[in-house]
Amino acid sequence: MRIVNFLLAAMFLVFAFVQINDPDPVVWILIYGGMAVVCIMAIFEFYVRKFLIGLLAVFLVYSFFYVPGVLEWLRHDNKSALFDEVAKMEHLYIEESREFLGLMICISVLLFYLLRALKFSKR
Repeated sequence: MRIVNFLLAAMFLVFAFVQINDPDPVVWILIYGGMAVVCIMAIFEFYVRKFLIGLLAVFLVYSFFYVPGVLEWLRHDNKSALFDEVAKMEHLYIEESREFLGLMICISVLLFYLLRALKFSKR
């Protein structure tokens, strides 16, 4: 499990690093940096449930701001535009959809750690 936690921490650190060129880098560096901290804490089996629940709530609320962009992306025929660098500059919904997916990755990992935190509290 430590290897998985280490790989997740490394992944989120890389995610934070590539946000330097993003239009809103501070927000996303904090999001992915916070997730890296959560993963590093998990390496040592240190789970702070209130912190996990708080981050989860913030990310869920924040993700709702991106739902219109995701719905617009889903309405278009060319779904592969999500991975096209040129389309990102032409259509705001591409960037919003990417950011939504990034939040969904964070939420999934937080749910995983929250379940582990509950498991460890029963020991």
